[in-house]
Amino acid sequence: MNSATTQARTGGQLIVDQLVAQGVDHVFCVPGESYLAVLDALVDVNVEVTVCRQEGGAAMMADAYGKLTSRPGICMVTRGPGASNALAGVHIAQQDSTPMILLVGQIDRSMREREAFQEMDYRAVFGSAAKWATEIDDVARIPEIMSRAFYVATSGRPGPVVIALPEDMLTQTAEVMDAPRVNPVDTAPAVGQMEDLARRLADAKSPIAILGGTRWSEQACQQFADFAQRFQLPVTVAFRNQMLFPHDHPCYIGDLGIGGNPDLLKAIDDSDLILLVGDRLSEIPSQSYTLIDIPVPKQALVHVHPDSNELGRVYVPSLAINTSPSAFAAQLSSLAAPSKMPWAQNTERLHDSYLAWRDTSRINPPGALQMNHVMAYLNDNLAPETVITNGAGNYATWIHRFYRFNRYGTQLAPTSGSMGYGLPAAVGAKRAFPDRPVVCLAGDGCFMMHGQEFATAVQYNLPLIVLVVDNGMYGTIRMHQEKFYPGRVSATDLQNPDFAAYAQAFGGYGERVERTEDFAGAFERAQASGKPAILHLIVDPQAITPTATIEQLRAAAQKS
Repeated sequence: MNSATTQARTGGQLIVDQLVAQGVDHVFCVPGESYLAVLDALVDVNVEVTVCRQEGGAAMMADAYGKLTSRPGICMVTRGPGASNALAGVHIAQQDSTPMILLVGQIDRSMREREAFQEMDYRAVFGSAAKWATEIDDVARIPEIMSRAFYVATSGRPGPVVIALPEDMLTQTAEVMDAPRVNPVDTAPAVGQMEDLARRLADAKSPIAILGGTRWSEQACQQFADFAQRFQLPVTVAFRNQMLFPHDHPCYIGDLGIGGNPDLLKAIDDSDLILLVGDRLSEIPSQSYTLIDIPVPKQALVHVHPDSNELGRVYVPSLAINTSPSAFAAQLSSLAAPSKMPWAQNTERLHDSYLAWRDTSRINPPGALQMNHVMAYLNDNLAPETVITNGAGNYATWIHRFYRFNRYGTQLAPTSGSMGYGLPAAVGAKRAFPDRPVVCLAGDGCFMMHGQEFATAVQYNLPLIVLVVDNGMYGTIRMHQEKFYPGRVSATDLQNPDFAAYAQAFGGYGERVERTEDFAGAFERAQASGKPAILHLIVDPQAITPTATIEQLRAAAQKS
């Protein structure tokens, strides 16, 4: 629709035309009668629609799309139960700083506050879960509010926007122009701040960089890697932000996740300057807020973040730079490396420590199928552009510790720790980039949270591969039980279906794998099938972590 037109259009048409004006090429939805006018308007535009099986999965797909493209992922759901189901995906987008817009059907305006069929107050329900939650009362304001939604979702610290659409409003008409395409608002480092950073680095004895958050790009990641190389600066990444820095780079020293390398944690404690770029250093990467002192770190802290509200909110910075990681990285080439870098030898030592930490041959977990060897196979055989997705659970430790991410845009994992994310994210990734290989890892409990989206993968012929790691339990909770209530197993055992048969029932490829030596052949057959595939990996329940069994955890807890 031409932005200069004032032809009368329905609310449904105006919503869709604003999406087109913003460059949206894909939406994820579960249909509902509350927004039929929007679904009807989609027929007339060149926007791909992915019909999902549950609203939580649809919202997670939209989150994955937003993570990979840096443009808002669009999700459409119906009122009441549909919106409630989608809340899980909104929470992920909020905690992960992902741009997303959730459009929710709403009751007729004339029925408000009678507790009409599936009525909810979306401003109240999503007010603390989203960056902005609103409702469109006037059809003529659709372009204005949709434009604002794209600004809010993408600028500062990105996040989700929820917009409720009253059913009667969507069938009313208005003559109003479309809003122009929105580009995220950005700032540049203030005058003198880059020179200040250069001076601080020149005076430092043991600096370290921590990368995280969003508003990065492939170019920005390369620019920071080049900077790190010139300064021989040790670089770590925050929890589930591993794709921001190449793991084979000589300055990479590992990730700040769960069960991290003790050498890495000590290096941060011993540092005298922390360059924190894009991340909030929240609970998981900060090791439950113990990694650096609050509110004033003992180290000099240079905090770079696109949202001024995050600067000084938890940690008082010595130098606060209010800009996006991409804008910051673009300025790094102007910095001259100091003539002396006393930390260079330590960078090399920490990189060697990381290489030893990720060495799959140094551990020997129990069981006939060992996940360290599975990870070694994936490292050696997957194309570098492969997108790896996962949800939450102890199985994810194998990815974070042993998989080598070397390219931007290859990791989809919820820093919010949401189970069930991996499969919807894999579908979202494959819809966004059909030519890129996509591999999802999911625990048995994690997979069953949104396993129905395997039907979506089959419907759209998406040849992704899901590795279901089955130990017959909610493994993370069992691990904590054994640490704090040893031997008192409660509410963590699972009886699982045959996941290979599950895949076949949907029309995909499925195979059960029980031995390490059988994995490579099974994976190659899954690839050759050209279908969505599930490999059902049977692992020993004792292999609860890469370094400790259930019996070892229990024995240690009983001694303490």
